[in-house]
Amino acid sequence: MNDLIPPQVMGTPVEMTSRDGIEAMQLDRVRWSLQHAYGHVRLYRDRFDAAGMHPDDLRDLADLHRFPFVQKDDLRRSHPLGMLAIPRNRIARFHASSGTAGTPTIVAYSAADMEVWASLMARSLSAAGVRSGDILHNAHGYGIFTGGLGVHQGAERLGVGIMPASSAVVLRHVQLIEDLKPRAITATPSYLLTILEEYERQGLDARASSLGIGILGAEPWTERMRAQIEEGFGIDAVDLYGLSEIIGPGVACEFREAKDGPHIWEDHFYPEIIDPDTGVPLPDGEVGELVITTLTKEGMPMIRYRTGDITRLLPGTMSPMRRLDRISSRTDDVIIIHGVTITPYEVEERVLSMPGLAPMFRIELTRRNSVDQMCLHVEALPGMDGDDQLHVLEQKMVRDIKGMLDVDCVVAVAKPGGMERSQGKAKRVTDQRGALAIPGG
Repeated sequence: MNDLIPPQVMGTPVEMTSRDGIEAMQLDRVRWSLQHAYGHVRLYRDRFDAAGMHPDDLRDLADLHRFPFVQKDDLRRSHPLGMLAIPRNRIARFHASSGTAGTPTIVAYSAADMEVWASLMARSLSAAGVRSGDILHNAHGYGIFTGGLGVHQGAERLGVGIMPASSAVVLRHVQLIEDLKPRAITATPSYLLTILEEYERQGLDARASSLGIGILGAEPWTERMRAQIEEGFGIDAVDLYGLSEIIGPGVACEFREAKDGPHIWEDHFYPEIIDPDTGVPLPDGEVGELVITTLTKEGMPMIRYRTGDITRLLPGTMSPMRRLDRISSRTDDVIIIHGVTITPYEVEERVLSMPGLAPMFRIELTRRNSVDQMCLHVEALPGMDGDDQLHVLEQKMVRDIKGMLDVDCVVAVAKPGGMERSQGKAKRVTDQRGALAIPGG
């Protein structure tokens, strides 16, 4: 066994262990991860030294909060491989972000990392109800993003027949589902709604399809959207959580039987919740920003990585490992308009609750004459395409946003089919306010 791999990673029966057993395992693995990062990544060594901390200072898990955070900007500033902790000739795979918000973030995996990732994705699919011998329709994009290939390798590990549909045109998705009759589908929730819309356009009953499970992730979604997807397809919609900086999809997943929040796989990731303003750790049950430390990652270990996701830690129900509550917002997608703070998730709730509107929206932020303006782009459902009908929907939505969120905005309702469909992650916010813009979506 390679001496860079923590010796207790392989073959540990974690699913049925106790909380005491999990925490003892985490302490051992946190110590290894701190030593690995400090010994092989200059950024960590410099940060730890500046904070007056050494890996040997970790006596129990509570000591971890004394170590400094890392953030996505650290990956960007270290571009491309400044945070690599293994020799370049041991890299088995790269993934990267698109770089649309600036320098892309690149992540690298060792062969051992790939083994862990595949096993965790297989565990996640199993928790979601997928079984060996099932057929899985994978509608996540393949390529530099972690979604498509991450799901794919987990399905193969589980013994599942996989259709790598990726970013096929939406009518092809419907055809493949009808022809191959998969039991499960993986996608972003917004794209699964696009597939549902194509079923309706073709006059087909999505509830009569073979699908029984939707494993959905890569973007935040609401309980109202879950209900809409489950009603439209007649399936169980399960939340899959992951971040490319941590490993990709498979960091946490809901159990189909409970659908009460993704259980985080604590044998490989140590979660914390902090106050996003002060960085002070918060106890389980309190809402704050999720911070994750990788416990077994060789290629690019993440020590106290600030995810930006606002949630809370809850006791496990289907496993002794703790659950994440539904992500309520992100620290980097908060919108401040006219002195009021809102999130895209609050706007989504208003759109989904408005009769006559399709489940899609886009927020456009601009600044004219030093005054911020917000325009909400939405789309009418089929049968609501008359000019008078569209005008009524616009007025209703303006009043609803003002009444529920206390924000003045312009609402533009497109005719049915008039908005561009997401081919992956839905971009909810376009901020064109210049240097003072707050990114979102």
